[in-house]
Amino acid sequence: MSTEPETTEETGPGTPEMPEAQGAPGTPGAPGTPDEADGGGLAADGDDGADETSEVSGAPEVSEASVVLEAEGGGADEETAESAEGSESAESAADGAGKPELSEAAAELAAQRLERERIERRKAERDGPVESGAKLSGKAADLLAAVRAVEAGGKPASTVFAAPSRPAPEPGPATAAAAPVRPAPEPEPVRQERPTPAPAPAPGGPSSRTVDAVRRVLAEGGAPEALGQQAAVALGEGAGELLRADPWQLLRVPGVRPEQADGFARALLGAECGPRDERRGRAVTVWLLEQAALAGHTALEAPALTAALAQRGVPDPDEAVQSTLAEGEALVFEDPLEEAGAPAAQPADDDGEEERPVRVLIALERYAMAEESLADGLARLINSPSQDAEETWAPVVAALSGGAAELARAVAGHGLVLHTGGDASRAEPAALLGAARDAGLRALAVCHTADGRDRLAALPPTRGADVGTVAGLLAGTEGPGRDGDGTLELDLLIVPDAPQLDVESAAMLVESLPDGARLVLGGDPALLWSAGPGRVFADLLAARACPQIASRLPDPGPIGELVSGIGIGELNQVEAPGKEVVIVPVRDAGEAVHRTVQLVADSVPRAFGVPVEEVVVITPGHGGAAGTRALNSALKERLNPGPGRFGGFDPGDRIAYSPAPGRTLPGTVVKADAEGLHLSCAGAPVVVPRERVEAWVRHGWALTAHQAVGGRWPAAVVVLPGDAAQALSRPWVYTAFGRGERHLSVVHGAEGALPRAVAEIPAKPRTTRLATLLRPQSPTD
Repeated sequence: MSTEPETTEETGPGTPEMPEAQGAPGTPGAPGTPDEADGGGLAADGDDGADETSEVSGAPEVSEASVVLEAEGGGADEETAESAEGSESAESAADGAGKPELSEAAAELAAQRLERERIERRKAERDGPVESGAKLSGKAADLLAAVRAVEAGGKPASTVFAAPSRPAPEPGPATAAAAPVRPAPEPEPVRQERPTPAPAPAPGGPSSRTVDAVRRVLAEGGAPEALGQQAAVALGEGAGELLRADPWQLLRVPGVRPEQADGFARALLGAECGPRDERRGRAVTVWLLEQAALAGHTALEAPALTAALAQRGVPDPDEAVQSTLAEGEALVFEDPLEEAGAPAAQPADDDGEEERPVRVLIALERYAMAEESLADGLARLINSPSQDAEETWAPVVAALSGGAAELARAVAGHGLVLHTGGDASRAEPAALLGAARDAGLRALAVCHTADGRDRLAALPPTRGADVGTVAGLLAGTEGPGRDGDGTLELDLLIVPDAPQLDVESAAMLVESLPDGARLVLGGDPALLWSAGPGRVFADLLAARACPQIASRLPDPGPIGELVSGIGIGELNQVEAPGKEVVIVPVRDAGEAVHRTVQLVADSVPRAFGVPVEEVVVITPGHGGAAGTRALNSALKERLNPGPGRFGGFDPGDRIAYSPAPGRTLPGTVVKADAEGLHLSCAGAPVVVPRERVEAWVRHGWALTAHQAVGGRWPAAVVVLPGDAAQALSRPWVYTAFGRGERHLSVVHGAEGALPRAVAEIPAKPRTTRLATLLRPQSPTD
C-alpha cells in the first residue's frame, strides 16, 4: 500500500512531505475532535457550525437517565443526518412544500394508497387487537442511535440522544384546558429512488384560504408566516383552527423543535399555557417518536421514551405517554424478551400461566403497521411455496453451477431466501435471474439506486431488460404490471441491495408479491443500514426464518482485500503494486482540502487515467473545515468556476439531488430558466422548481457515505480529517472505502481513530420489532 501516487504534486510552500509510515491506516495517535456543527448537516441545536459528522455506529454509550432528544453542541450521526437529506428548511421552502416535481411521484403516491388499503384490509383480518399494556414497565435497552431534526430557517440538522447542556424551558403557568382531538395525519409516501423526465401536475394541496388562515395564526404567535404552507400541508384543512386550539401541533412541521413550539404556545395562550398541559405532553411524545424514526428506530422502549420526555420538561412522562396512547397517536406493544441475558420467566401463578419477561415498546402507527405487515407478508411467502416447485425450478437449477446453483436450489424449495456477500457476489443472483428468465419464469431484479441497476444490468446473464429500481417498481414505472388483485405478475423478485431497504418500502414490496412467488433478498450486511427506519436485512438474518446462502466470491484486487478485512474488524496493510490503494497523510483540515482537490483535479486522472467526472470524494459530514460544503466549494472553484447565478449553481456543476429524506441522486446541472434548475440524474432529465433548489440540491463532487451507498465509481478519495474521529465506525469505513472500483486514495488525518473505529465500533443498534414478529411464538392456552 503506497502512501501517495508518484505523480502527485508537491503540497505547496511550507508543507513538507510526510513519511510513509505516518499515513498508514494502523498508525497510532490521539483521536481527533468532532467537527463543528453545520446547520445543514448533523448539528446541535441552532448551532450553524455543527458538522454532520457521523454515522457514529459505536459512539460511547449513554446512560438511560441521560437519554433525550438533542444535545447542545454535541456531535452527531450521519446515519441519521442522511435521512434528513432533502428535508426542507422550515422558512426558505415553505411556499413550495407538498408540490412534487416528478411524474413518478404521482404514480408512486397512487400505488402507495392502493398498497396501504391492502395492508389495512389484511390487518383487519387478524384475530384480535394489538396487545397493549395498561402500565408502562420493563427494562430499557441503551438507546444509542442518534436522531435528526430540521432547524427552522436553516439547513437540515440532526440531533443525538444525550443529556442536554441546560434544562428544557417550561412553557409557563399550568392550565387545565382540554385538548381537542387532532385528526391523524396521513402516512408519508415511501421514498422513491429515480426521477423521470417530465414534471407532474401538483396534486390537490391545502386551499389558499387554509394557508392564509394558518399564516394569520402563526403571525399572532410570533412564528414565521413562511411556515404557513408547510403547516397547512402537515395539518390539513382546518389547520388554522387546530393550531389555535392546540399550538403544540406546530411540532408537526418539519424543523420545529419543542422550545420553539413552547414559545408559540405562550404567545397564543398566555396565562393558560403551562408545562402540565396534556396537549404539550402528547405533542412532545409524538415528536420524540418521529425523531427516533429518523434515527432508524421503528419503536422506542417505554423507559427510554419517558426519560426523554422528562428531560424535555414534561412533568409527568407516564401520563403523557398514556394520553398519547389513549388518543390513538401511538401504539404500545409487549414483546417477549428472549435475548441472551434476559430475565428468566417467572413461576406460574394461581391460574397456571407462566409470567414471561417482556419489553414495552411505543411506536407510531405508521411504522408499527409497516413492520407488522412486512412480517405478515414474509410469513405468507415462507409458508406458500408453489405446488409444482420441483418441476418448475429444475431447469433453473440444472442451468447453473457453483454458488448460483446453490442459490437456485434454495429458491426452488423456499419462498424467501437471503443471499450475503460483497459486490462480486452480485454475479450469483444475476445468473439466477438469467436462468429463471430462460426457463420461462417471470423474473425481475430491482436495485436501490440507478447506478446499482445499471451495474447489475451490465452483467451478461441479465441483459438489462429485467433490472429496475425499487422506487420504479413501487411507482409502476418499471417492472411488470399488476393483476386484478393488485399483485405484481412475478414468479421471482431479486433485491440485491436489501440492506438499504427501510421497513416501509420493504413492506410494500412484499405485499405486492403473489402467493407462491420467490423473493431473494441479497446484499452486504457490513454496509451502512437504510437511511429510513428499520434494519430489515439485519433483522431477517437474526431471525433465521429462512435459508441463508453466503457467497464465496471475494471482491477482487487490493481494494477488495482491504475492505474484506475491514468487514471483520481488521485494518490491514495490503500489497498494491499498481497503487490501487494510496494513503495521503495530512496534518489539518486545510491541508486535507488542498490535497483532495489536487488528487481529484490532477493526480488521480494523470496517474490512473480516470476522468475527473468519475472520481468521487467521500467525507464524514457536511459541515466543518473538511466537510462536503468546504470540499465542494474548493472543487467547484478548481473544476467549474462560475458566478453561481441560480442558487449558487452553474451549468456543468456536479450535484447531489435529494428530493426526499434518505434519497440522493448524483447528477449534473444542465441549465436554469424560469421553470427552475434543470438537472441530468442517471441519464434522466429533472427540473427542480426554484423554491426547492436550496433544500433539495447540493454540490456533489463530495458526498457523505450514506449519500454514496449503493453506487460505485472508478476512483474514490476518502477524506478523514482529524476532527472526524467521532464520526467513524466500522460500517462507515467499510462503506466509504468500498466505493472505488479501481483506485482508492485516503486523505488521512484521523491517526489512531481509524484503526480504532474499524476494530472497536460496530453498527449502532436500532430498536425494531421485526425479528420478534418473525420468531415462532410459543402456543398459549
